[in-house]
Amino acid sequence: MIVARFEVEGVVEKPDVIGAIFGQTEGLFGPDLDLRELQKSGRIGRIEIQLESKQDKTAGAITIPSSLDKTSTAIIAAAVQSVDRIGPCLAKVTLEKVADIREDKRKQILDKAKDILRTWVVEESPSTDEMVKDVSGVIRSSDVVDYGPERLPAGPEVSTSGSIIFVEGRADIVNLLRCGIRNAIGIEGTKIPKTIIELSKNKETTAFLDGDRGGDLILKELMQVAPVDYVARAPLGKEVEDLVPKEVMKCLREKVPVEAGRPIARPEPVQVTRPPLVQLPPEIIAKARELRSSLEGVLLNHEGNEVARLPVSELAGKLSEYQGVETIVFDGVVTQRLLDLAEERGVKLVVGDRVAELARRPGSIKIMTLPEVAGPPTV
Repeated sequence: MIVARFEVEGVVEKPDVIGAIFGQTEGLFGPDLDLRELQKSGRIGRIEIQLESKQDKTAGAITIPSSLDKTSTAIIAAAVQSVDRIGPCLAKVTLEKVADIREDKRKQILDKAKDILRTWVVEESPSTDEMVKDVSGVIRSSDVVDYGPERLPAGPEVSTSGSIIFVEGRADIVNLLRCGIRNAIGIEGTKIPKTIIELSKNKETTAFLDGDRGGDLILKELMQVAPVDYVARAPLGKEVEDLVPKEVMKCLREKVPVEAGRPIARPEPVQVTRPPLVQLPPEIIAKARELRSSLEGVLLNHEGNEVARLPVSELAGKLSEYQGVETIVFDGVVTQRLLDLAEERGVKLVVGDRVAELARRPGSIKIMTLPEVAGPPTV
């Protein structure tokens, strides 16, 4: 913004001042800095004049908005200051200031942005402690329930699920709830409660016990009084309550069936070839068997060749980086987000360990599970 003051020896009006500015600066620097041309292109704004006449003299102010760069604006300001006649009278124009109002506006915006951010962070953002409390509160309320006359600790789906998992105590139940497993019940000691015996008669049962001497003793006692279908054990020296979700899921995937009446303290898996449940290209079946318990995924093209191998946690985020992917095989949960991304990339087959509840199944994608493709886990 160019701001100048003028004094005139005589009485003049606004059109006289504007005419003097245009007339005495015209042609000084060529068309690029001609005021009329600059106004037509919008680079110079409307020239504002304020004046007052007293005792045969006129004084006032000239204001000229400019969107030119600093150099060009300075030249225009100097040209305006060179005006020495207004109408028929002698005049003196004095430059008062050249102000960068964009800088002032920028400063105002930055100050306001700082206030907004400060208010947002202080008033809206929860602290780390609050977030941890909120999340852990969900796990605590999710509902370890008391089950049966012995009031055994259990997940909320023990009574409705067709299969249940026997664990040693309440801490194990809480850890399994963190993993999304809601059909576990605690034995609470080496003496097997009557509720556990009754449950094992009508449901598929898995004993998931610590990898120590205590786990061995509970398993031995359990198998003497209740029919157990499968056994899963924590790694040697570890307890179920201390396992991270990855370890929990791995242990349960590697559970082994129990022969009737035969106690198995720590069964070792033996590889047995089983035919797949569906007919797919052999390379896809091979990948399905290979990826079990790996927490990895592979992307295959239409020829069945491996395009990429990724951790399951990176699969959705990096899928868009690869071209020509026709099949996804991975040791994880098939989610709605992954299917939506796969549909965008033209994927035709997705094979995962299991399938989450889906709001929409893309018609262009066939969805299968690892057991469907490669059969149940080998034992």
